[in-house]
Amino acid sequence: MSKSNLKVYALRLRPNQDLNQELDNFVKQNGLKSAFIMTCVGSLTKATVRMAFGGQEENEVKVYQEHMEIVSLVGTLSCIGGHHLHISLSTKNGQVLGGHVFGEMNVFTTAEIVIGECEDLAFKREFDPASGFDELVVCPRN
Repeated sequence: MSKSNLKVYALRLRPNQDLNQELDNFVKQNGLKSAFIMTCVGSLTKATVRMAFGGQEENEVKVYQEHMEIVSLVGTLSCIGGHHLHISLSTKNGQVLGGHVFGEMNVFTTAEIVIGECEDLAFKREFDPASGFDELVVCPRN
């Protein structure tokens, strides 16, 4: 277990901004090396998500184009190797859907996001043969 000081950032995205791209820009502009989503509320008109899979199945990517509320956004962010985010969305009928943030996420009215960063740590991603994916590695910050 690692212990670290915490720094907090807050930002608001506006209509038609791409949540995924804006988070990537924010992390790079601020040099964040070990950030994570603390909370996010807002709405989208488009969401591109990768669905969970098992065994040797292909990753299925779904694109939703409708007004949806952001119920939850969780995950890690880093300018070293990228981010890993999952999202839950609610449709106008109250159906909840979600998956791995994979592409375009167009803001409808707003996205209010609070980001934390562990100041003494760095997150990076390395290939893990057990999972077959680039997975989180937590390191002391140099």
